[in-house]
Amino acid sequence: MAVFSMKLLAAAIALCISGTAMASERRSEVVRYNDVQIDVVIDGRGPAIVLLPSLARDSDDYDEVAEGLAAAGFSVLRPKPRGIGNSKGPMTGITLHDFARDIAETVKAHGGGKAVIVGHAYGNWVARMTATDYPGLVRGVVIAAAASKQYPPELSTAVTNAGNLSLPDEKRLEALRFAFFAPGHDATVWLKGWHPDIRDSQRAAVAAVKQSDWWAGGTAPLLELQAANDPFKPESKRNEMKDEFGQRVTIAVIPNASHALIPEQPKAVVDALVQWIKTLPQ
Repeated sequence: MAVFSMKLLAAAIALCISGTAMASERRSEVVRYNDVQIDVVIDGRGPAIVLLPSLARDSDDYDEVAEGLAAAGFSVLRPKPRGIGNSKGPMTGITLHDFARDIAETVKAHGGGKAVIVGHAYGNWVARMTATDYPGLVRGVVIAAAASKQYPPELSTAVTNAGNLSLPDEKRLEALRFAFFAPGHDATVWLKGWHPDIRDSQRAAVAAVKQSDWWAGGTAPLLELQAANDPFKPESKRNEMKDEFGQRVTIAVIPNASHALIPEQPKAVVDALVQWIKTLPQ
């Protein structure tokens, strides 16, 4: 009896390990169309979630979040922005519509034709543009640490300084603590991971499109994942989106986090995403 029980226990452990390995399985694919190729990191299997990073940063910022979502039963797609990894394409004379197509082609190729699109900070503009241009591919939109419609220009300056590798680390840390990280959090984790060579191209792509063209994020259900200490979305602007778009918008506030959000509270981000996605129609 004891031997039989031990065998059952061993089998259960093996099954658990196998399930965890499957959930966390990571692979890379390349999506090609016209003169563009997009390097896509994929974790897990199940309904698709696309994760889009902040300005001039890579989708590897989401490593811990991707692992958590994969373990929860999702296929997590992380298309690297043009100019990072093996992602290539025109970087001048383009608009937010071009970046949206990169995401749409990713969903068509590896998302089963429909996905939840999550955009962090700058990435939320790409997410909203994708949902506007390709509504049939989008189950829902998540805007994480999204700025309010208007915000102080010194915040844009801080973003530039944070990713300016020619500045001393202390100057960059000052910008990171001001604009990105809540008090007591280690801002040094974001001294690395910047790609300043693509920053101007990304900003120009947004500037080439009217804010009103992407602001609504299409018509899909929308989760606004707010960081409680985010200077880009102060408490006075907490209900800005919901006041404009009503019941279509759900708000979730993550405590003890600022504009960086993802490295500050990855588990809380995963929990909020999973809870909201469960409410969406298939």
